[in-house]
Order: sequence, then C-alpha cells, then structure tokens
Amino acid sequence: MSAGLFELRRDDITGWWVATVVDRQFQRGRFALAAAAVDDGDECQNCTQPPGDGVRVRTLKDYAFNVVGAEDEARERDRNLAQVAMAQARASGSWRTVVAPPGEHRPIQMVGAKMLETMLGEVRSAFIDAQKLGQTAYLQVVQNWGAQAGARTNHLCLDLYDLPQIPHRVAEEIGGAARYLIREGECPYCRLVREEPRLGTRMIWQDESSVAFAPFASRSPFEVWVVPRRHAADFAAASDADITSTAEALRQVLGRLACLDGPPHNLVLHAAPLRERVDATYHWHWEVHPRLREIAGLELGTGLPVNPVSPEEAVEELLRQRPLKEIDGQP
Repeated sequence: MSAGLFELRRDDITGWWVATVVDRQFQRGRFALAAAAVDDGDECQNCTQPPGDGVRVRTLKDYAFNVVGAEDEARERDRNLAQVAMAQARASGSWRTVVAPPGEHRPIQMVGAKMLETMLGEVRSAFIDAQKLGQTAYLQVVQNWGAQAGARTNHLCLDLYDLPQIPHRVAEEIGGAARYLIREGECPYCRLVREEPRLGTRMIWQDESSVAFAPFASRSPFEVWVVPRRHAADFAAASDADITSTAEALRQVLGRLACLDGPPHNLVLHAAPLRERVDATYHWHWEVHPRLREIAGLELGTGLPVNPVSPEEAVEELLRQRPLKEIDGQP
C-alpha cells in the first residue's frame, strides 16, 4: 500500500495537479452507473429535424452567445441597450448539432463505424466552414450522453458550439504545449503517442493512426484520451484515415467503458482555435470523461481534481473486457 491517501500527479502539459487516491482497493460497484434516459415526452425533435434519412446538421440557435464582460461592463451596457445597434450587440456564435439518422438512440459503441465516420466528417466540414467565415474564435465539439452528463436528448448527436472566445482549458493546453516544445524539443502529444504504447500500463487501444490511453494525471475516473499519431493542430486538416481511426477508437473505448453499466459521459474535442496558427505546438485530440462521481468540498474549494481511481487501475479494469468486435459483432 502506498504511503498516504492521495498521490499528487502533475500534468506535464498544463502544469495542473491532480490528487489520485491510491490506498483504496478498486470496487466496481462504486463506479457502475447506467446512463439515464432523458425525459423527452416520447417526442424526439432530432428524429424529424431537419428532414432526411441520414446524418444531418441541425441549427438549434443562431447568435447563441452574448458577451457582457464584467459586472460593471454589463450594467453600463444595459443602461445604453436601447441605443445599441445589432452590429454592436456583441452577440455571436451558434449552437448546432450533427444528428445521426432518425430513430438512432443507441450509444456510440453500438452503432456501425461508418455512421460515426460520417458524423466526424460533418464535424471536419464544420471546422472548414467556420475558418472560412472567420466570425468566431473557437469551435467546441461535445457529446453529452445520459441525463447525468447534461444530455438534452436521447438521440445520438455531436453538438457544435461556435464560441467568441478560446476556452480556458484549451488556452492552457496550447500555452503549456508551446512551453513544453521549447523545453523538450517536441510536441508533448507526439511524445505521449510514442511513450504510452511503449510503457503499456495506461494503454487501451491503438492502430496505425491513433492511440487511446488514460492520461497519467487523469482528472476523473476512467478518463481516456484518443490522440492521432500524425501531428496536426487543426481538425479541419484531419485526413480520412484519421477520421476512420478516430471513429473506431471512440467505439472501442466506449465499448470497454460499457462494462460500468453503460455510464453517462462527456466526449470533447480539443483542437486549434479558428483564427490562430498553432500548427507546431498543438495537437488535436478527443477526451472521454465518464460521469461517475459527485464533486466534493476539496475540489470545489481548491480547484484540485480528486480522482478516486488511478488511471493504471482503471485501464486494468477496462482491459478485462473483450474487444468491441466480440461484443456486438459489428465489423
């Protein structure tokens, strides 16, 4: 048994710390949680909007973000609101979603790889279009699966948020990756896709194009990253091989996570901002964050993530499961 309840681990990219619980034996029952269905009144709008039989892109809201700034700025703006033209309202961005075919309410790991490839191809097209328009700073892609993860639909979809600002987490990663490159002489994500397969203790899946592993300083139990081997910051530049590999990697990872009773999760894509060139320093990747616990006082008061399962232990549990192809019989 390790000395001490917590093992403080440092993220080499951001410099942030995580408290990992290391003196508690893993108990599967503590982390087995099924994703709860969303109460949609048996009326799924994503099944009918927009019309069509295949993968579609649905616009949920234009001008989804209104930048008000600090409280003093917001009060000043409210006093002069009647005199502000729409062009000066600082409203921007949009909220769209890439929706699977009508009736597709299964999780990612249960659908065919081709369907997911098509959805990821639509995400890539959205990045290309957003760069051409040049109206926003960042395009965030997320999937919320299960009511506990904030999902608002049972339909399989990937949400696209055009943001007027670069998110703090992504900005920290970009800055940290740049500092790492200066210090170590290579992209930190490129080192990870080389070193994690060599070490093997946190590896979950790999092929010629992608690597899936639990990061050393995992912030949440069973957190997994899917990182392409080929260095690229911009998801708009993802190759067809990258798309195919990522689709299969996500299916394999979520298929193994299904051993925890099909848990709710958040899937996020981190990629280069739309207006900044960070080709040499950043590396796009997907993160899977299962929602298996509540945030407690230590985390709320300090901002220090507490992970009750070490990534090595989590991977050991996941690798006990059969590969997805043997589970669902899909090619």
